[in-house]
Amino acid sequence: MEEAPPGRRVFLNHLDSYCGRSIGEYLSSCVVGATLESPEEEEEEGDENDSVVEVPAREIYEIVGTLSKPESANPRFAKETYAVSSREALLSHLLECEIVLYNITEDANQIEEATWAASALHKEIETFAKQKLFILISTIMTWANTKPSDPENPEAPFNEDNFRKRKSHPSFMDHINAEKHIVKLGQTNKKKFSTYVVASGHQYGAEEGLFHYFFKMCWLGETPAIPVFGDGKNVIPTIHIHDLAAVLQNVADHRPDFHYVLAVDTSMHTLGELVKCISKNIGPGKIEKVPKENAFLSKELTQMQLDMLFVNLRMEPIYLKENFNIKWFAEAGLIENIAQVIMEYKQTRGLLPLKVFIHGPPGSGKSTIAKELCKHYKLHYVGINDVISKKIADLEEIVAKEPDEVEREAEREGEDFVEEEEERENVEAAKELLDAIKENMQHNKDHLGGEYLIKIMKDKLMSVPCRNQGYVLDGFPETYEQAMDLFKEDNEEGEEEEAVGKMPKFNQIIIPEFVFSLTASDEFLIDRIIKLPESEVAGTHYSENQFLQILKHFRKINTDDVTVLNYFDELEIHPQFIDIAVYEDSENRLTVSKIIKDIGEPRNYGLTDEEKEALERQAAEERLVKEAQEKAEQKRKEAKEREERMARWEEWNKQQEEVKKQEEELLEAQSVPLRNYLMQNVMPTLMQGINECCRIRPDDPVNFLAEYLFKNSPDINWNKR
Repeated sequence: MEEAPPGRRVFLNHLDSYCGRSIGEYLSSCVVGATLESPEEEEEEGDENDSVVEVPAREIYEIVGTLSKPESANPRFAKETYAVSSREALLSHLLECEIVLYNITEDANQIEEATWAASALHKEIETFAKQKLFILISTIMTWANTKPSDPENPEAPFNEDNFRKRKSHPSFMDHINAEKHIVKLGQTNKKKFSTYVVASGHQYGAEEGLFHYFFKMCWLGETPAIPVFGDGKNVIPTIHIHDLAAVLQNVADHRPDFHYVLAVDTSMHTLGELVKCISKNIGPGKIEKVPKENAFLSKELTQMQLDMLFVNLRMEPIYLKENFNIKWFAEAGLIENIAQVIMEYKQTRGLLPLKVFIHGPPGSGKSTIAKELCKHYKLHYVGINDVISKKIADLEEIVAKEPDEVEREAEREGEDFVEEEEERENVEAAKELLDAIKENMQHNKDHLGGEYLIKIMKDKLMSVPCRNQGYVLDGFPETYEQAMDLFKEDNEEGEEEEAVGKMPKFNQIIIPEFVFSLTASDEFLIDRIIKLPESEVAGTHYSENQFLQILKHFRKINTDDVTVLNYFDELEIHPQFIDIAVYEDSENRLTVSKIIKDIGEPRNYGLTDEEKEALERQAAEERLVKEAQEKAEQKRKEAKEREERMARWEEWNKQQEEVKKQEEELLEAQSVPLRNYLMQNVMPTLMQGINECCRIRPDDPVNFLAEYLFKNSPDINWNKR
């Protein structure tokens, strides 16, 4: 296998940033000079490949560059990354590259480095063996204060021909100064060193760039309406990040004579239109116009981002359309390509819905477990009673609106006449559905049944929040038939029943991914309910007679040949059975932990800074409490050990005293015969000898005493001697 040809080396700063990562990954897959070929040539080349004709291997772009954070992992598309410690080292790396890209749209601190890099390369111009390109990726904010070229037509869009008259936003003066300096450097010797400025529209795509604030707010679903700062009528030039990379590819391939390129799509959408589109397709569907000042209260938007959101510019990329060969990803803009953009956004950020169904008998703790899972995974709780109550409340709110209120609301959201008419039709449809639901509940003793129950539950599962984050379905559907009706495809409603043994068709958007069935004996469940406090039982179906009836009904519908669990089994979504009696945990914490372990990591956004701080605070408080408890326990143990030690010491002393007393008594008893012997046989003679020794006082009293005892001992018979 032949090695791939060496690529044309491209330097790009901050390869780990949003823009750097997207551009670097795109260019790393591009063939050098690919945009110079016409579509006809590409088709012919494709035909040749089909005929197994050998095509000479072509150069690809090799991406090298720096990282914005030293701890960032090296991007897989980058051939080399540099941790630059000095300007000399950086310059040596730049000189090895044929193309140098510097992006200053994300980090204003890179402006000074980009300006230095272009100047340093310019000083080495005589050493270049072939032409080098320096491309500055700047922003259309350097046009923010430009006056219309035609006062009589203020809405006429700007194009590249007006670039010399551009006036920058006050906060982007360093950007425009860098643009002018770098364009000037490229005028010296174009054959050896050519410079370009690509003024990028506000970038979106993949991670959504500037508009991520609105995407994230919509995704989290924590607000009923998404804010539009100001009147929302300002026009924002935009470009998909892949299209920006394609523009840079064209500049590198074509090396045009014109040194200033506008990189914007053909859309001219306002801020209000953009936010409304995002809200309708991924959020609550509503927007709310708020004063501009409110934007400054957000901790997630920087001053630079706010300035960019408030820009008002109409721009037309004439040069791109006339001179470049771009395979547009989203030429018409974000709104026209919102479905693809949302799909890309979810995939890039790993925002996948998590759908869980909890099945089990009454009293098993389904609702408690479902709500704990929702809290852990940030999912939406779907219980029959809650869904029905919310639906009726929403319908009543819609029906209660007066016509003039509809008009005022439409005006607040900037809707046109057609949307206003649709709103009125929605009011009529809501009234019709509300009346039908109330009538159905009257016939079913305040319980909703039949098609209306299925419709409301399906609408809930198909709602944007449930489709975005996912849900935990609490105990419904209860039967095989309900599951069939709830999860079947909408276009299948008029079709005949599926053949026996054939897998039923289902709606993949709302079908659960995990099914957990809680199991327990009747005795265990009854005992658990009996132990509940009266305050928890009052007003629920846990009263003795009602609970037994519900439990009996559950057993009946789950012992048939065809049950709701059979339905999921047929779809290869195999239920996981959990015996709650094993854990002996009234609050089901261990059951929740087991389910979390089986499901795995969350697929949503991580914790916010506030949530992290709260958890850290809680952990710190728990740690302090634990340390205090451990310290108190240690003191208690030490005190107990000290008491035990003292008790043992006292006991030992008592034992020692007793032993000593016993020894003394023993010695006393043993010494009595000896004393008697001495008193009878030794002491009389000895005392006489001592008295005699004292009377005579010999020179050697010891010898005298010995002789006296010897002579006067009653046992010695001197006559026999």
